Amino acid sequence: MSLRPTVDFLLHDWLKVESLQSRERFADHSRETFDAVLDTCERIAREKYAPFNRLVDTQEPHFDGEKVTLPQATHDAYKAYAESGMLSAAQDYAVGGMQLPYTVEAAANAFFAMASVSIGSGMLTSGNANLLMVHGSDLQKEVFALNEFSGRFSGTMCLSEPQAGSSLSDVTTRATPDGEAFEADALGVRYRLKGNKMWISAGEHELSENIIHLVLAKIPDANGQLVPGVKGISLFIVPKKLVDTNGQLTGERNDVALAGLNHKCGWRGTTNTLLNFGEGKYPVRGLSGAIGYLVGKPGEGLRCMFHMMNEARIGVGMAATMLGMAGYYASLDYAKNRPQGRPSGTGGKDASRPQVRIIEHADIKRMLLAQKAYSEGALALALYSARLVDEQHTGTAEDADVARLLLEVLTPIVKSFPSEWCLEANSLAIQIHGGYGYTRDFPVEQYWRDNRLNMIHEGTHGIQAMDLLGRKVLMENGRGLHLLGERMLATAAKAESSWGPEAEALRNALKQVGQATQQAWDGAKPAQALANAVPYLQAFGHTVIAWIWLDVAASLGDKNSPAALGRRAACRYFFRYELPKIGAWLNVVSSRDPTCADLPEDAF
Repeated sequence: MSLRPTVDFLLHDWLKVESLQSRERFADHSRETFDAVLDTCERIAREKYAPFNRLVDTQEPHFDGEKVTLPQATHDAYKAYAESGMLSAAQDYAVGGMQLPYTVEAAANAFFAMASVSIGSGMLTSGNANLLMVHGSDLQKEVFALNEFSGRFSGTMCLSEPQAGSSLSDVTTRATPDGEAFEADALGVRYRLKGNKMWISAGEHELSENIIHLVLAKIPDANGQLVPGVKGISLFIVPKKLVDTNGQLTGERNDVALAGLNHKCGWRGTTNTLLNFGEGKYPVRGLSGAIGYLVGKPGEGLRCMFHMMNEARIGVGMAATMLGMAGYYASLDYAKNRPQGRPSGTGGKDASRPQVRIIEHADIKRMLLAQKAYSEGALALALYSARLVDEQHTGTAEDADVARLLLEVLTPIVKSFPSEWCLEANSLAIQIHGGYGYTRDFPVEQYWRDNRLNMIHEGTHGIQAMDLLGRKVLMENGRGLHLLGERMLATAAKAESSWGPEAEALRNALKQVGQATQQAWDGAKPAQALANAVPYLQAFGHTVIAWIWLDVAASLGDKNSPAALGRRAACRYFFRYELPKIGAWLNVVSSRDPTCADLPEDAF
């Protein structure tokens, strides 16, 4: 099956993306230019990514002590992606971009994620450069960001540390002002960094001329002590190889050393690294300490980094979505062609009767419909959120502010729902294949392995849950939650005539979420309110996807194509099989159930 008809439907029939052409920024675009971008990305993904998905899984990156070796296919894919212009697709013409709507860029990148998420595309490089375009100096933009957009340089984000993990307040990498006597550096206030960073995707490779690390570190106070908490964190540009003010390599290696590769369950085609900064392996001017250039102001590093982190969270959600979609398509194809068993209730024990294809069994249809409901619903949510990004950047001041708040609330869902439920879709894809699904004869086991990382990637499920319940639904006196509720109620009203029971179910779900939110916090300490944050996240996510499906279904009108029938069935499935689950999740949230939180350690 092809992804393209689904993408076209969501972009044009549902989101009406052509309406963006009336805005000055996108005035040069049309349906034809959007289609040309999608055509190009679909072709590159088909030719340079999909055929090598298994290859990069079995031929893992190799480190010989000096450099990392990747398959030639990865080099070819990186080159093709960079040459496509997708690294700077949404950027201004003035910096070599296409001024594409982010909605179209996100849709185009879906083809790469589905073809081989393990090879990777440009998520971190684009995010790194986009951050610098907002928070960097003019020269930092010119030297680092623009070279990343061209593909000449690539980028990373360096947050976690071996001893700290996701607890960024506990990072110990330190940055001290560079006291050398040679000329001041126009690239920014120069520091020497020392410390270790863990789980750095694409932290070492030979795909590009240079790797630009964005590193969180703390600047010691006057007494040489690190400031506790996140307020002391600053952000630094730390290039693998030093450059001059024209962006040319100086021939000097910065003091950034690869300590080792992490060997993973999935995403094996992308290097994941432990990096040592300032250990002295590559001393600069005879001194240890990696040269880093301050981005923004001291102590504002985390605020700057969230610009990249939020982009990455949406990107992880899209990656998880497309792995779910890939498994769905693979298991659908298998189900259509695999004969096994006979129809129940019609002489199924009569071996003289011919076997039927397994897609004719009701339980197989259940598992296929679940995958479709999870994956296509998640894709619709991702593209809806991308449309909010365009609204935030190009809408009226009022509309942009609404889009900002909606994105704040939805970002944890865009990341978490696909990473949990599209992983479940991959599990169902394996189940449909039976024993074969557990072997490497079919791709579905790799899709599951690749997808399992996404519940951890860019903030674990628990972190997303605490962000949602502890911050996002409360911010600005709950205005974001209120705005989202208004949109859900508008969809319910629109769908009332043809989807009456589902519209009522959505209203009831929204009411339950609102009550649980209030009851979780009513006189509670944060530890009590957040003890069941993950069930809250699950219920919230299911309510959001139910809303998305109802909105999609309402947009179908009286269409009776097979695709329209499938979408109506997915909507019904989600409301009848999935949405009722939120009651159990929200019960423990509302009652602030202490079963987990109060259990003493020795009881385990």
